[in-house]
Amino acid sequence: MKRIRYTKFTGDLASAFGLEDLMQALSDFLLDSGFQDPTSRFQQFDGEQTKENLRDAIKQALESGELFDDEAQAKFEALSPDQVEELIDQIIQKMQEQNFINAEEPSEPGQGQEGDGNGEARFEVTDKAMDFLGYKALRELLGPLGRSSLGRHDTRHEASGVETNGSSKQYEFGDTLNLDITATLSSVFAREGLTSGENGTPEGVGGILNLEYSDLHVHQADYQSSCATVVLLDCSHSMILYGEDRFTPAKRVAMALAHLIRTQFPGDTLNLVLFHDTAEEIPIGQLPRVKVGPHYTNTREGLRVAQRILARQTKDMKQIVMITDGKPSALTLPDGRIYKNAFGLDPLVISETLEEVARCKRSNIMINTFMLAEDFALMQFVQKVSAMCRGKAYFTSPDRLGSYLLMDFMSRRMKTVH
Repeated sequence: MKRIRYTKFTGDLASAFGLEDLMQALSDFLLDSGFQDPTSRFQQFDGEQTKENLRDAIKQALESGELFDDEAQAKFEALSPDQVEELIDQIIQKMQEQNFINAEEPSEPGQGQEGDGNGEARFEVTDKAMDFLGYKALRELLGPLGRSSLGRHDTRHEASGVETNGSSKQYEFGDTLNLDITATLSSVFAREGLTSGENGTPEGVGGILNLEYSDLHVHQADYQSSCATVVLLDCSHSMILYGEDRFTPAKRVAMALAHLIRTQFPGDTLNLVLFHDTAEEIPIGQLPRVKVGPHYTNTREGLRVAQRILARQTKDMKQIVMITDGKPSALTLPDGRIYKNAFGLDPLVISETLEEVARCKRSNIMINTFMLAEDFALMQFVQKVSAMCRGKAYFTSPDRLGSYLLMDFMSRRMKTVH
């Protein structure tokens, strides 16, 4: 949708639109998951993040008419092919200067492996661009929910802190020394007696207050809980099969959740674990480059990696948010080999996976599962997992995943921590 701008066009087409608008227009290209969507205008790039593909993607975005106003669009359409290429060069330079992308020079001949685009200049999305895309995803996901007051995780408990609620308490060892001057002085005066001097000091103390440990009072603040969250993201092959891209919406939701936690719940932590034939933790900043591969679904290994991460945390709440669409179909054996059963729900795989769920329960880790499929046997398995760990199971479609996940996260985080 075009945006109305109330500034006069100066003739500099590279500055006629915001780079944020361009990043939003390129989001499908930047977050490609390997899904072959014949309706996508970026389909021919095959998800390769080369500078040549970036140039073509920018050109398509410029030609779409979504970035320029009418006057600037007319100027753009009058450019010669060489002038368009020069304009794209200017735009890429601005994207690098404003830290939206990092560009890599092509590798020297003889370096690297064949067949991986060697010799081509490549680029990668920066943390700044990731945060922006997460912010946009969050805004889009919260839009259908209406106005929402996002805040910290308030509880009914009180503690000494910075955000006071008007009351005070006697200082105890370990409290934040957010001193309540009025209550502290009142305690001194009550203990020393009424004032009588011209300076208003207690009688007989020579103008010096005899402050004792028991006089110290600190402001009360609402206790705000903290939470450690691990997003367990399925990147097995089924996430892009059956004519539907389930992985890209899941990536957008993970980015939105990361932005929400960073901006609204700074005391929380968020880690990301991918599970497929095996499982590994990756930084959130690497999420745009992740693609689905020809993998099975090793749910148990994902839970094991998530538990190791949460074992290092000291938060009030610990939870695993699992996003998947497939039946557990792989298992890491004691000798390191991967046992696979393409049909899923293999008795050995299921029993070992449920044993890992039981370990999560013993560690007081909640598991909330967002299932992007509705197979009856799979639904029974997911409901059993949720029941074991006091979590919930949601059966939803990719386009509604974000609304369900954010509503669940916010509702749980606003509840009282006992």
